[in-house]
Amino acid sequence: MAKVINAVDAAAEATKMVKIQHTKVMKNANGNDVTVLDWEETKSVDVAISDAETEKASLEAKIAELDADLVEYKKIKG
Repeated sequence: MAKVINAVDAAAEATKMVKIQHTKVMKNANGNDVTVLDWEETKSVDVAISDAETEKASLEAKIAELDADLVEYKKIKG
């Protein structure tokens, strides 16, 4: 799933905000790929950074697990 991330104009607000549009690719009636908006969220840039760092840490942990799995598989393969 792709994302479109933009700053939100908030001249009166002290906290900077971002709008995140989550998109996906689907086929139209003619069989062509089209990108459609799946859902959208607005949050402070600090929360967005924190969320991205949390997700990154989770994915890095998953990669470490997969690397260990690959080592075991390759040992079995010989």
